[in-house]
Amino acid sequence: MNKEQILAHVQSQMTEKRFTHTLGVMETARKLANQYGSNADSAELAAMIHDVAKCWPVKDQAAYILEHKLDASLLNYEKELWHAEVGAHYAREQYGITDQNICDAIRYHTSGRPDMSLLEKIVWVADYIEPNRAFEGVKKARKLAEISLEETMLYGLNSTIMFLLEKNKMVYPTTMYARNDILMQLTQED
Repeated sequence: MNKEQILAHVQSQMTEKRFTHTLGVMETARKLANQYGSNADSAELAAMIHDVAKCWPVKDQAAYILEHKLDASLLNYEKELWHAEVGAHYAREQYGITDQNICDAIRYHTSGRPDMSLLEKIVWVADYIEPNRAFEGVKKARKLAEISLEETMLYGLNSTIMFLLEKNKMVYPTTMYARNDILMQLTQED
């Protein structure tokens, strides 16, 4: 499939609001890729697909994870994580995406992980700060993104973890590992 076909199919999988978000992530990912010296086409493609399964019913996401023998431990955590695992696999199966870096950027755009590639960081940050986001602190995150992907990620991961703790929700371990890894990277830079 070419990019136009993928985009049309992605659009068919989501609400208008989610598609508007996707377009914002694509634009932001391309901008960040250019700013930080990554492949803008790869960033845009990963951003295009990142939420392909987000609007699927939760039961369908869970069934897909089990049917395709993906990481079933995710089912013990917040359902907001599931679509990323499904989306990465779906990108390979449905769209023929063979670039592991693109698939990983889709897979880890919500949870993060230790040792993230530049592309993974770009898609994670783009998803967090795209122009349609309006949460408290997004302006600060956008300013941080102008100077450091890692600073932006630390800010975002800290906010996400605090939100989950305040709601008495479980924190996915990989998210905590991602946060600690980014913190170590920033500490080593000092």
